[in-house]
Amino acid sequence: MKFSHLAESMQGSEIVKLGNAINVRKAQGEKIFNFTIGDFDPSIFPIPTELEKLILEKYQAHFTNYPPGDGVLELRKSVSQFLATREGLDYNTNEIMIASGGRPIIFTVFESLVDKGDKVIYAAPSWNNNHYCNITGAEHCLIETFPEDDFMPKAEAIRPFIQEARLICLCTPQNPTGTTLPESELKAICEMVLEENARRAEDEKKLFVLFDQMYWTLTFGKTKHLTPIHIDPKMKEYTVFVDGISKSFASTGVRVGWSCGPEVLISKMKSLLTHIGAWAPMAEQQAVAEYLKNDSAIDTWFASFKSAIEDRLNALAKGFQDLKAKGYNVDAVDPQAAIYLTVKLDLVGKSFDGKILATQEDVTNYILDQAKLAIVPFSAFGSDANSPWYRISVGTCKMDELDTMFDLLEKALSQLQ
Repeated sequence: MKFSHLAESMQGSEIVKLGNAINVRKAQGEKIFNFTIGDFDPSIFPIPTELEKLILEKYQAHFTNYPPGDGVLELRKSVSQFLATREGLDYNTNEIMIASGGRPIIFTVFESLVDKGDKVIYAAPSWNNNHYCNITGAEHCLIETFPEDDFMPKAEAIRPFIQEARLICLCTPQNPTGTTLPESELKAICEMVLEENARRAEDEKKLFVLFDQMYWTLTFGKTKHLTPIHIDPKMKEYTVFVDGISKSFASTGVRVGWSCGPEVLISKMKSLLTHIGAWAPMAEQQAVAEYLKNDSAIDTWFASFKSAIEDRLNALAKGFQDLKAKGYNVDAVDPQAAIYLTVKLDLVGKSFDGKILATQEDVTNYILDQAKLAIVPFSAFGSDANSPWYRISVGTCKMDELDTMFDLLEKALSQLQ
């Protein structure tokens, strides 16, 4: 049976596929340390108590009808104030759109800006940019990244693709790496965008930056989050944000995201969203509108939540670095932000029971089988299939299980010849 070209060419989420396979094993009684999904175990990281209470109150008050196409006005006001006071960004309610998380926002950005054949610049590894390019028929302009740059794109690597490009996709703090884009590189990218748009004729398509900052509240140590607007206010005309409560408030299933950008672009995105119907539910919108005004509750939440995330990232990084010090061919990038740790398992060519680990997929399966550790290879984020680097997500991590996990991992590593 034949289907549309898009349906025939679309690939499902590699992460979801891996997660489904792990769930089958868990259902069969197997103990798995599942660090694959960029989500939270609610038994470890429940949503803020105040937000939960507000959501229940709003449903009891029968806020169950359709929300406005661009989102409840009170929520857009709250988002505007939240961004102004906590990030120093100035967006009015007509420059803000509410949606059911980040995915519909990214989809509507692509569909509002990108025509078939338009160039879209993105780095590997990065989350889902390859799939959105496939959906729109864009020309993939893939930027290779390297561990010495914390897997963040360099401006000079972007420069050759700038002319005629329609969109640059940046994510910082980044999924999957948990690293951030340095100020110097962001500044250089912004300068290129402004120069290129100045070069283009008035009737030409302009070059935009899709700036995914879903993890911007989760930075650790001396790490500082910056946006294109902080670098140069003129970038406001060419920047569209992806943001929301999913990761900041461990609220992935609550489905409240927002985008900020030029009013003319936001209005086009709103028109698309009304046909898709991917709105955040009315009760959740009303609840988040109130919650974002509660500075005291939010400060208390971040103090506890960020500390718990950072503790897990540091413990995992130390565990891998200790294994490296023992001579095993593993490594970890020091944590910077988000809920992710980048680790290395460079084991291709090793053997177990006479069977050689010939590919990185073999390594992934071996670690799952022998150490019961499930993590996502960077190949699931557009990197080369032979990349030895992986993402660990700590949203399901229990601190009291880490010693057992590392004991199993070391045993698995020690068995390799």
